[in-house]
Amino acid sequence: MIHILYNPLAGSGRSEEKAREAAALLAPRETEILDITTLDTAAFMKKLPLGDEVVLSGGDGTINYFINALGGQPPRQGVLYYPAGSGNDFMHDVSAKDNSTMVPLNRYLADLPTVEISGKRYYFVNGVGYGIDGYCCEVGDIQRSEGKKNVNYTAIAIKGLLFGYHPVRATVT
Repeated sequence: MIHILYNPLAGSGRSEEKAREAAALLAPRETEILDITTLDTAAFMKKLPLGDEVVLSGGDGTINYFINALGGQPPRQGVLYYPAGSGNDFMHDVSAKDNSTMVPLNRYLADLPTVEISGKRYYFVNGVGYGIDGYCCEVGDIQRSEGKKNVNYTAIAIKGLLFGYHPVRATVT
C-alpha cells in the first residue's frame, strides 16, 4: 500500500490535485490519499507496516513539517517526494528532472541541521529561513490561512522592506 500525504496549503492550494496525479502515476498499485495536517504523523508512521510506502505531496515546508513531526527521526518506511509546492526548491536541488517525477526522500531525512528555539529543536531539510525570507514565508502562510489563493512573495518582500519587516538582534548558531 502507498499512502500519499498531501499538504492542502502547498502549491497555492493545489496539492490535493497533485496528490491525485501522483496516485495516477503509481497505478495500478493501491493508494490512499490523506491530508497530512489532519494526522498525528508520528503515530501514523509508527503503525505503518514496513512494506508500505509513503509519498509526500507538497512543497519544501511539507518536507520540514513531516520530519519535525517525526522528531527528526528518519522513517523506517520508504518515502518518496512528489513536488506540489510553489517553488519546489528542494526538488530543484536534488533532481535535474522536471516536477512531474518522484524522488526517494529517506537519505535526505538523516543528519539534518537543527535550530533550537525556546528549548524546542527544529529540523530543516532545505535551509532555515530567517530575516526577510523568514518574514515573507510567515506573512505568506498567514495569507494562505486566511484563504488567499495567490500569494505574491515579491510583493510581500517589498511591502515588508518598506513598512512591516523590522530586523531583531539575534544570535544564529
